[in-house]
Amino acid sequence: MKREDLRNIAIIAHVDHGKTTLVDEMLKQGGAYRENQQTSERVMDSGDIERERGITILAKNTSIHYNGVKINIIDTPGHADFGGEVERILKMVSGVLLLVDAAEGPMPQTRFVLERALELGHRVIVVINKIDRPDARLKEVQDEVLELLMELDATEEQLDSPMLFCSGRAGTASLSPDVPGTDLKPLFDKILEYIPAPEGDPDAPLKLLVSSIDYNDFVGRIGIGKIESGRIRQNQEVVITNYHTPEAPPVKTKIVSMYQFEALRRQPCETAEIGDIICFSGAENITIGDTICSPADPTPLPFVRISEPVIEMTFSVNDGPFAGKEGKLVTSRQIRQRLYRETLRDVSLRVKDGETADSFLVAGRGEMHLSILIETMRREGYELLVSAPRVLYKTDENGARTEPAERVIVDVPETAQGAVMEKLGSRKGTLIDMGRSGNRMRIEYLVPSRCLFGYRSEFLTDTRGEGIISTVFDRYIPYQGEITTRFTGSLVSFSEGEATSYALYRAQDRGDLFITTGTKVYEGMVIGENPKPGNIELNVCEQKHLTSIRSSGADEKLILTPPREMTLENAIEFIAQDELVEVTPLSIRLRKRILDTALRKKAEARAKK
Repeated sequence: MKREDLRNIAIIAHVDHGKTTLVDEMLKQGGAYRENQQTSERVMDSGDIERERGITILAKNTSIHYNGVKINIIDTPGHADFGGEVERILKMVSGVLLLVDAAEGPMPQTRFVLERALELGHRVIVVINKIDRPDARLKEVQDEVLELLMELDATEEQLDSPMLFCSGRAGTASLSPDVPGTDLKPLFDKILEYIPAPEGDPDAPLKLLVSSIDYNDFVGRIGIGKIESGRIRQNQEVVITNYHTPEAPPVKTKIVSMYQFEALRRQPCETAEIGDIICFSGAENITIGDTICSPADPTPLPFVRISEPVIEMTFSVNDGPFAGKEGKLVTSRQIRQRLYRETLRDVSLRVKDGETADSFLVAGRGEMHLSILIETMRREGYELLVSAPRVLYKTDENGARTEPAERVIVDVPETAQGAVMEKLGSRKGTLIDMGRSGNRMRIEYLVPSRCLFGYRSEFLTDTRGEGIISTVFDRYIPYQGEITTRFTGSLVSFSEGEATSYALYRAQDRGDLFITTGTKVYEGMVIGENPKPGNIELNVCEQKHLTSIRSSGADEKLILTPPREMTLENAIEFIAQDELVEVTPLSIRLRKRILDTALRKKAEARAKK
């Protein structure tokens, strides 16, 4: 049986190449809204953090109807740290729209997601997006996409993939770069023509592969997947099996409720058949990669294992002097419950109890992956301490130590090329490729993941904010030896109270400050960066002694340099291994692990012996 009334596609691309904006226009032109309905920009990015940062974190399902055909569309994340989301949803679709920016061309995540799609044998429609950019390079980008397809061993059919030219913001598409489009009909027509319709045996035993997970406090875990064979109905008795654990007996369960995706809503349904993407509740311990089967044939469908985490951080209870003053969820029990609840929704995350009852080891795909979790917890009212990130090492079959490495592509002005190459070289980077594009250079490196910690801020400084850096996990490589990634020290407060203008004016000659007048500080709090290695202890609460000659009015003449604002990502990048970030709903503070100055100096002396 072939479902000519259905198509399943995913939109894949590098971060910020316009996936979500294009989906917005597809929904508008596909009749998802009433004519007078008010809509928000990037409606698929439903989370606050997604909207603020302009990135997609979780894959989203939607659908449109065109010429009597339902097109299920999955908008996927573009950031490498959420690559686990992309790997999974590709199992739900029959083809992909590969979006490529008309100026930037293929980027690291473009390669990563395209390689996965080609491995699965998916048909690809190449969409050159943002053709209305003044710096668009349409001819060159077409060649770069073809070169990438050849490099990834695409089949002859995949090499003949159709290519469209779009402006997601304007909602136009055309088959030729020289003919401007007026709407997205050429794109819709090409999807119906080129993407294969789902097919299978509707009378065969049920097979549904769970490719994504949602979570709801009322019904628990919600499985999302595509029906590969057979039919499914509400209240049906089924069994859960998994391809990677064939020895485990099938688990019996019941499908309590089912929904299909209609535009931006989940529409309740009683039955579904081959090719339908549904979400269902009732299977309590369902996880990604499980197969929902008929009890008559509990054979699981194959599924690629989710990529393992490569970075780990320690989350712990805030034990500083200001603990409990700004957050309402502060105990180890509350933090533990929240972290383990996150693993129900995010299968790329690993959580286990730490060495003490108040600490937890949290592993993820990258710094962005974990910082999003921390920011989400912070907004929910949690207060906690987080450590500097560290990579997870492995041992190969010969017993040698290996470490994760990233493929790094930098796009920099020609004047910054030398500084960037020098820094990446000192961070154990191996040059893979280099090319010129106008007056800019595109350089590709393979760099150990741990050597990139703290580099982004240096990179922006070296390129005066004009550089673009993209990274994606590549593979595990032999351990590259010790390396120093931070060559500066910290300015540390040895007093508690409020910072004064007088003390800060005297302190700013020692380095860059992170605080301003009136900021509450405590002993052991990191208040700035020392441009030289080592820590400097300062009293930033000192008051100026008043005499008949020196009056308090003289403070008005003190000119303070504006402090450096430390966002959560900046703080995580900056801290050394003996420092922590204190995260509360209202503040981001940096501090030493050992707050007491005398005890800290003794510990540092012991470490040097």
